[in-house]
Amino acid sequence: MAIEPQNLQSSSMTTKPERLWPYLVIGIVLGIVFTRAEVVSWFRIQEMFRFQAFHMYGIIGSAVAVGAIGIQVIKRMGLRSMTHHPLELPTESFKAPGSQYWLGGIAFGLGWGLLGACPGPIYVLFGNGVTVMAAAFASALAGVWTYGALRHRLPHS
Repeated sequence: MAIEPQNLQSSSMTTKPERLWPYLVIGIVLGIVFTRAEVVSWFRIQEMFRFQAFHMYGIIGSAVAVGAIGIQVIKRMGLRSMTHHPLELPTESFKAPGSQYWLGGIAFGLGWGLLGACPGPIYVLFGNGVTVMAAAFASALAGVWTYGALRHRLPHS
């Protein structure tokens, strides 16, 4: 069961700007946590890819555990989105990944390893004065635009 994004132009999906400020605050707090935990440190990411330290693996493992618990809470409590739509989670069981997942994972991993940052911390690094991340952000936008332009030709499961 694939979940297709809903039309964002529909009146039921529009969100008033004043309802978005909590997400800005959460993003700022997350940026501070990322900085203090050294998640945005190129050195920490390099250590991870060289299997020299557990630091990043511990953080990623903790995020997976929190995400799994969060999904269970969403399912059991029947939570809704901020636009009051039910949150639909796929019910299909795990299946072996196809080549598109391997290729996407390799591309993501190479980008992460070469850049020294995954997409989320790009904002944090830029906010911390690492202005070269503007080029990384522009490249990420170009990648998203390219995907959008080629999406209809790509294999999706």
